Amino acid sequence: MSTTPALIETNRLSVAVPATRLPFSSVKPLSILVDVSVAIRPGEIVCMVGESGSGKTTFGRALLGLVKPSSGSITLEGNTLPDFSSRSFHPVRRQASLLFQDPVTSFNPRQRIGAMIAEPRRIAGAGSTRMEDIAALAGTAGLSAQLLSRFPHALSGGQARRAAVARALSVVPKLIVADEPTAGLDVSVQGGVLNLFLDIRQQQRTAFLLITHNLSVARHIADRVVILYLGRVVESGPAAEIFRAPRHPYTMALLDSEPVPDPAKRRGEPPVLGEVPGIAARPSGCEFHTRCRFAQPRCQSDAPVLTDTADERQVACHFPLAEPQPSAARSLRLVSK
Repeated sequence: MSTTPALIETNRLSVAVPATRLPFSSVKPLSILVDVSVAIRPGEIVCMVGESGSGKTTFGRALLGLVKPSSGSITLEGNTLPDFSSRSFHPVRRQASLLFQDPVTSFNPRQRIGAMIAEPRRIAGAGSTRMEDIAALAGTAGLSAQLLSRFPHALSGGQARRAAVARALSVVPKLIVADEPTAGLDVSVQGGVLNLFLDIRQQQRTAFLLITHNLSVARHIADRVVILYLGRVVESGPAAEIFRAPRHPYTMALLDSEPVPDPAKRRGEPPVLGEVPGIAARPSGCEFHTRCRFAQPRCQSDAPVLTDTADERQVACHFPLAEPQPSAARSLRLVSK
């Protein structure tokens, strides 16, 4: 396991919202994130993966103070934030940038691209706002200087992503939080954006937290992967190990859900059962047991603890999976309930 000190680290971070804000009758606060511990080191690319509603975006926003955590702690370069007030997050925001899922809607439609990229520098006083310097910054993100005079609506999807990256790089951040950075893009454009992230990491040692449900993205770019289910970490560790041998049944189900280009390889039963339970009605015990094909009676009553394993990962499962097997062989391991 790497001994490099973490750039930013969360310890048992939780986010809960009052039920009065949501259309439920429960008076108990609803937990969106529960005891999430993640460390991101300088120059590291961490992918947070899970289904819609798993809490991925909430975690990214909580990391920057855009959503207020209810408990836990956040440590930046060895210094723990004293509380979760807006003032406490100022050091984090000076060193981190956020890439929104839909970059165009985050742009000012009346502002030209060059001015939009220069704006963070102007506000933070973090560098030159001369047009030639902004053009050089745009070039770092693979954006032509000719596009700086355009308005956001005149950009293609890939150009808008690169403009958003250039704006994020404007203040030379140590961390970029990217929320679904390839959503809605053609495969070839996706590859260009991901390769851009790799180039930025190599040139500037910038760390990335990539929030995605696309396992192909994580497979291509991640150093480490964190799997969320209903706001809890169920597995985390080196990307190569997780893709080679998933230890949690939910991770295996996500991998088995990836599209298969060969039409001859048809799947039989779905890799995961049923729908995701709502956070207002979390199952008892292991929260995944209602959808897990390997669940046993203990899973219905006892909540598993996130445990370190010998291969540098963490798994929250009473009966973690062994070495990988072909999908057809895995179906033989089903446990009757």
